[in-house]
Amino acid sequence: MAIAKAERLMNLALCLLGTRRPLSKRELRDSIEAYVEAFGPGNGASGSDDSFNRMFERDKDDLRELGLVIETVESLDGEIGYMARRDSNRLPPITLDAEEAAALGLAAKVWQQARLAGAASGALQKLRAAGLPEDVDPYGSHGALEPRIPVHEAAFEPLMLACRDRRPVVFDYRKATAAHPEQRHVEPWALECWRGHWYLAGWDRDRGAERVFRLSRITGKVRSRGGRYTADVPDVVTVRETVASWAGEVADRSARIRLRAGAGYPLRAKATSVRELGDGWDELEIPYGHGLDAWLVEFGPDVVVLEPAELRADVVDRLRAVAKG
Repeated sequence: MAIAKAERLMNLALCLLGTRRPLSKRELRDSIEAYVEAFGPGNGASGSDDSFNRMFERDKDDLRELGLVIETVESLDGEIGYMARRDSNRLPPITLDAEEAAALGLAAKVWQQARLAGAASGALQKLRAAGLPEDVDPYGSHGALEPRIPVHEAAFEPLMLACRDRRPVVFDYRKATAAHPEQRHVEPWALECWRGHWYLAGWDRDRGAERVFRLSRITGKVRSRGGRYTADVPDVVTVRETVASWAGEVADRSARIRLRAGAGYPLRAKATSVRELGDGWDELEIPYGHGLDAWLVEFGPDVVVLEPAELRADVVDRLRAVAKG
């Protein structure tokens, strides 16, 4: 069975690499002997069509996991086709000095703690074959601290693959101030871990603008969609700077709030001054930047905004929206 699958994948890869135009599922089904033997020609029964579609999607994902860049192209009549351009699947000669090899080894060691452990090990083996210096031990000691990347969200892996393959996705997302999730159509750009949480930066098709999504707020499965990106991908995607700005990290003003005693420790850590008011409340002065209203709403009745007036109004509006569901 393993040999048959390997042969099928090899034939599919050769088909995609050898074509000069995108091939539809039907054309690939009729061109690859393993598909014809298992399911018959492309005009077969609906049951065989469903079985073929499932196998084809698995095979396509397996080839992408192996590193083949497969493009999804939509024709003018709406038919989806697939191809793997040779220039997109050809790498220049790899030359690494000792410092570069050590950096890659350290990165691979980080991913040994995650689901990408197998891919990291395989990548290092390929680098060895391509000329990785033999005197560099990728898994050797690099210091007293061992780096780790926490990956707990189920959305991480499909979004990572979508960023790599430039595939649009759809997922349900619950904002911090919303009672129910909303469906979002996104062209994913990059993932980044910031302060223990993973964030996705991309182009939100519904809003026609760049957006950053916290992976822990994605509910359900991440589904892939065909077609090309509609927006240009920036040369440098500044996920961390965008998240910091939205979280009020980049601030040019101050806000004054009342905070219930014993609550809101993240706010207390950012406060420039704290004064006890008595009756179980404290008064804090905190940096005020874009997105602070959304952050304050997360603390619910433990926070009361005193000034400025526009921040207080924004928080009240968000609370009312949550109350309405």
